[in-house]
Amino acid sequence: MNNYSGHEPKSYIGGDFLQSPEARSLRIAAEYVGPERQFHKSGISQTIIFFGSARICSSEEFESRKNLLLKEFDDSLDVNRPLVQKKIDLLVKQSELTEYYNAAVKLSHKLTLWSNSLPKEKRIAICSGGGPGIMEAANHGAYLAGGDSIGLNISLPQEQHPNPFISDHLNLEFHYFFMRKFWFVYLAKALVVFPGGFGTCDELFDILTLVQTGKIGKPLPIIIYGEKFWRKVINFEGLVEAGMIAESDISLFKYANSPEDAFEYLKNELTRTLEL
Repeated sequence: MNNYSGHEPKSYIGGDFLQSPEARSLRIAAEYVGPERQFHKSGISQTIIFFGSARICSSEEFESRKNLLLKEFDDSLDVNRPLVQKKIDLLVKQSELTEYYNAAVKLSHKLTLWSNSLPKEKRIAICSGGGPGIMEAANHGAYLAGGDSIGLNISLPQEQHPNPFISDHLNLEFHYFFMRKFWFVYLAKALVVFPGGFGTCDELFDILTLVQTGKIGKPLPIIIYGEKFWRKVINFEGLVEAGMIAESDISLFKYANSPEDAFEYLKNELTRTLEL
């Protein structure tokens, strides 16, 4: 007897359809509605975003990596030692960057303790990209302070695992970069940008452009943390001199070089703009 029902499964049940090119718009919509539902359930309406490199590690992790590489060097054949030495040299060059990991933990911790002192409906959660490095440091600080810690992860070819300090109910993963960026910006009340590479620069300039062009109409204080690093990487004054940006555009952000200075600036700005 033929048990065929005479029709295909419902489209929203059929896994093949939902993963097809034709269903791309549905997947995009899901990355809007799904996070929106989760934030609403969790009472999250305001965030402070932390951007920065996934390659910056804590001082403890730095020492662990260095010891492993030194052991690998000692155990290597002579022919392999130059390659291992290059890894050691690169790691040593990044040693001074560990201070930024520690600073991100401290700043996130201070902001979360302050947020926890506010009425529940006015609290501001720390939000990062959910991965290692500065992202982990931001979540770590919020975790230590007993606050909500949001991670907006992204699936990549070299898989980026969520760090262990994200609140379980706020550990979200995205396929589409632009939907992830939307959720970074939509709830953001402030932005802190630590040293980073292509991804960090992309996120920084994306938000600076949105603020400059008025596409972000709300007040959004922006901290660029680590003036020495960023002035070496980006010559904003050169852009002004060349007429590529207005002199007033420099005022869209503020440099900070210590967790204390960054905290006081953000606390004052958020208190004023959000009437806390």
